[in-house]
Amino acid sequence: MSVAVTTTAVPVSSGETPSLGGESAGAAGESAQLDSSPADLRATVAQAFRRCRDLGMRLSRQRRMVLELLWSDRRHLSARDIFERLNVQGRNIGHTSVYQNLEALQSAGVIECLDRASGRLYGYRSDPHSHLTCLQSGEIEDLDVVLPQELVQQIEDLTGYSIESYTLQLYGRRRP
Repeated sequence: MSVAVTTTAVPVSSGETPSLGGESAGAAGESAQLDSSPADLRATVAQAFRRCRDLGMRLSRQRRMVLELLWSDRRHLSARDIFERLNVQGRNIGHTSVYQNLEALQSAGVIECLDRASGRLYGYRSDPHSHLTCLQSGEIEDLDVVLPQELVQQIEDLTGYSIESYTLQLYGRRRP
């Protein structure tokens, strides 16, 4: 059985086959798919600003700087990385302000937070999605994985749960 990997977040309800733009989500025997051009599927920084306003969050200069950096960098960064990058850019911001804004944005569901052994990493996405971690570099890549409906059904049958959404943690090394 193969697994289709695409760039859409996929909530699943029993009996539905997840799909992207009408394409099959991956029946048994189909090869895996990976689309690395997800710009149209992810929120823009302007949408993040709007979401903050809709949630009643104040959009301070510091909060805007943190959001702009996360959306422009599109990698998973520690609070220290964010602090250092903003200050290198000449955008004066204190450690405490970075931490407080990251916690507020993460708590509100505007950004994601990954707890790792080395500390917390923050990313610009907050929708359900999976991650591929490089075992050599530690870099984390966002993926939206679409499992074949047959596999989802098998998991439901084995566990007695109705799967509504899923994320996977994948680990590997770049092929030579």
